[in-house]
Order: sequence, then structure tokens, then C-alpha cells
Amino acid sequence: MVRFLHVADVHLGFNKYRQDNPNRIFDFFKAFDSALQTYAIETGVDFVLIAGDLFEERMITPGVLNQAEYVLDKVRSAGIAVLAIEGNHDNCPYGVKSNWLRYLCEKDYLYLLEPDESGQLQPWDSEAAQGGYIDLPCGVRVIGSRWYGASAPRAIQELASQIQALPPAAGATILLFHHGLEGQVSRYQGALRYNELLPLRQAGVDYLALGHIHRHYAVEDWIFNPGSVEANSIQENQQQNPRGVLLVTLNDQGPPQAELKRDYWQRPIHRYTLTLTPSDTVSHVESQLQQLVQRHRADMAEAIVEVTLKGEVGFERGDLSVRSLQGQLQETANAFIFRVGFAATPVAYQTYRDAMAEPPPRAQIEEQVFTDLLASVAEYRDRAESLAKVLMHLKEDLLQPNANIPDLYKWLADLSLES
Repeated sequence: MVRFLHVADVHLGFNKYRQDNPNRIFDFFKAFDSALQTYAIETGVDFVLIAGDLFEERMITPGVLNQAEYVLDKVRSAGIAVLAIEGNHDNCPYGVKSNWLRYLCEKDYLYLLEPDESGQLQPWDSEAAQGGYIDLPCGVRVIGSRWYGASAPRAIQELASQIQALPPAAGATILLFHHGLEGQVSRYQGALRYNELLPLRQAGVDYLALGHIHRHYAVEDWIFNPGSVEANSIQENQQQNPRGVLLVTLNDQGPPQAELKRDYWQRPIHRYTLTLTPSDTVSHVESQLQQLVQRHRADMAEAIVEVTLKGEVGFERGDLSVRSLQGQLQETANAFIFRVGFAATPVAYQTYRDAMAEPPPRAQIEEQVFTDLLASVAEYRDRAESLAKVLMHLKEDLLQPNANIPDLYKWLADLSLES
């Protein structure tokens, strides 16, 4: 029996939320460290696979490199081999022959498996620290690949042909491949169809270790994708987007048994929806948000929190000071990051006009427009008709040639005191 850990899309150095909280960048290191400590070192697997995107960017800071070295050194000290390929985030740019994965390989932190410059799969050469495949002591053969992008279908045909031509493997054959499968996520262009991957199975691949798509999926007991180690966005929360690492068992008989493991350190993410109504004022919405925080305060502590405002509202989006409100709510909830998403729409005008009827007088139309505008604002809705008459009176006075502006100001002030 052979056991290994399949990891992908670690994205060390990810800093999308640095404006919300600069410490977010360390979460990807902590998640990677926790996952490998829990399911590689403590479990005592035979080897670890990293199916692309160990780093978020090709150019990384010394601190991010130190994060990778720290974790990989612990795994190496436990006597566990790490085998990796490049992803689209950390691959060598065109015309460049080295990158940070190559550096880690030359420092014996991992095996970087990839075809040679002519695209051929060569056996691992320990002195040159290069090779396209390696036969491990446990009897498993692991084959590497590159990031192929749009040329992936053609590359698969070539890989399948080369795999068939290799000397027979003692045990199972694993191929590391960083690409997505069609139908696993919406709005993803360039995913491979299942039939495009099928030549690899026909060539003898028993376990296709994928990366690139940040959610877990498995197809027909030979295609496996663990998803990202840590969420790259709020939408990648565990409730809606299961992901993690795969602890895989290979037996002499039967297909691979891959268990999705999520019980390691990850930053908690909680999403809430607040449905508003046209009668809600800005102060009422702020009050509802505070009440929501009080109800879920225990869950929100040290978590990434997103509250989405939906429905129709009686005010404009700019009337709600989202940025300052987020800061107040984050402090109250003791949240790591707190975001308020405004997806509500201003209430639509209610007036209905019969297209076949004769148009009403101009003054009546103008008064109705004022009424509609006032009714769309929650604070004025109950007095919309009376205030519309005030606006009509004010408009008529302002249009008079001898309009006395100071008297109009005094009239409005007196009117305000009366109301």
C-alpha cells in the first residue's frame, strides 16, 4: 500500500486583501504549513505532490521564499519526497530558463519534474537535478509536465505518446498536470474536455493529479483535483466551494482512494445576506448591520466576513458610507476582514401611465414626478404628496420675474418649523 498527499494552488505570497488587512499574506503560509504537518508529516505519507502554483507570482519577495523553504525543509527532514510542477502563476516566462521552483529543486527541497527543452520525458538525473519522470522506491512512477495554456490538447497527445514509449513501471503511474476540466466551474474559458484527457488514461496513467481550479472534484476514479489550500477569494469559502488537500491511498487492487482533507488551519470565512425593503432608511440599515454582528459575533471573531445588502432601498448607494461602516463593524465583530457589499437597487418609480389615454396637464405631470422622486426616498415617502405640492409652489414662485429669494428662504424655514 502506498499513501501520498496531493496538493495544488498554494499561492504563497497572495496579497489580494492587503488593503483590508496586510497580514492576510501570512494565511497562505500558515495553511500550507498546517496541511503538510497534519497530512504529510504526522500521517507519514510516502511522498507529496504539488500540482502547480506553489507561488502566487513569478517574482517573489525573500520572505515568501523563506515561507516555502521553512515548510519544505520540515517535510524533507521527515524523509518525505516532494514532487512538483509549475503552474501558470509560477512558470518560467518565455525565453527564461530558471525560476524559484528551479532554485528549490537545486537546493534539494523538491523534485521539479518537467520535459526537457525538446519536450522529451527523460528519467530523473540526480546530479543534474533534472528529469521528466522519476520511479520512487515505493514502486510508483511520477511524471511531470509544464504549463501549456491553450496548447494543452496538443501537448496531451504528445505526452500520451511518450508515456506509452517509457519502460514499464513497477507500480502505479501518476501524472502531474496543471489545467482545468470542463464543467467544474462556471465562466471558465479554456477548460479541457474529458475526451481530450482520455489519451492519458489509455497511455497508462492511473492517477491524473490536477491543479488550477480552486475547488475539489474527482472524475471516474482517475482524475483528481484537490482545490486551493487556502481561499483566494471570499467566494472560495468551504460552505459553497469545498477544497483542501487529498490524502490518497494506492492499493494493488482497485482504483485510487482519495480523501479530501479540510481539517487543518484555514482562515474562516462567513457570508451573510441582508434583504432590505424600500422603507429602510440609512440609519435603519446601519442598525440592522449592528444587530447582525451582535447575533453572530462569536463566529465572526478573527474571520473574513462579508455581508451583502440586497433588495430595494429608499436611498442612493452613496448615502451609505460603506468604508467607514466596514471599519466600525470590523472593530465590533473583532473580525479579521469585514466587507459590506451593496447589491441593492433604489426603489423604482410607482407611477403608471396609460399610453392610450390623453396626457394630463403639464403641471399635473410635474407634480407627479416630484411625488415619485420623494416617494423613492424612505425618509420622505409618507409625506411625498404634501412635499410635492410645496415643491410645485416653490417652483412657480421662483419662475416669477420679481421673485424675492430671501422671502422664499424665510417661507421655507417657517414651513420647516411648522412641520
